[in-house]
Amino acid sequence: MKTLGILGGMSPASTATYYTLINQKINEVKGANTTAPIILYSVDFEEIVKCQKADDWQASGQILADMAVKLQSIGADGILLATNTMHKNAPEILASISVPFLHIVDATAHAIKAQNIDKVALLGTQFVMEQDFYKDGLASFGIETIMPNPDERADIHRIIFDELCVGQICKNSKERYLQIIAELKSQGAKGVILGCTEIGLLINQEDLDMPVFDTARLHADMAVDFILGA
Repeated sequence: MKTLGILGGMSPASTATYYTLINQKINEVKGANTTAPIILYSVDFEEIVKCQKADDWQASGQILADMAVKLQSIGADGILLATNTMHKNAPEILASISVPFLHIVDATAHAIKAQNIDKVALLGTQFVMEQDFYKDGLASFGIETIMPNPDERADIHRIIFDELCVGQICKNSKERYLQIIAELKSQGAKGVILGCTEIGLLINQEDLDMPVFDTARLHADMAVDFILGA
């Protein structure tokens, strides 16, 4: 098996989800007591949040690139960034390493295309919903994104940072997310991307009557394929 380097801690809750999912899937395939060879480097999330709030993406890119280099130097055969938002800094990471980088948008887009869907709702942090890096990545696969309105985006973002990132799961927040998704469906969305790795802690496919693309799970599946050499 290949060794996977994970850039984690953004947030600890979603990083734990990645670690659990990857090891569960590896064990399902390999059996016995097999677990995945993983090197995890967990950043201080507050440092990243400060960069986000200051719109200092250069600084966050340097932090993540330095981490990626360290992971490669101690034996990682590939790098996974366990967060959606910070894929804004994917170019800086890619420029710093010589091993493969497993991109979350690629994993998500392939799953959407496999269901012959070309128009989806995108939920995530305000950075994901309002900046171009994520929707442009999806557009390169021929996928159109429908965004929530400004008030809805603010609610989605607040719930992610104030609740989900610190492990709080609230019924009212789930209802708000489902209300927003229903509105986006009425606008033509044929599926919904959970474009923040924490959102899957709140809602899942059982809650909705259209395809749900849980990016953390899809990214974990990509990681398993990489580790197994598929």
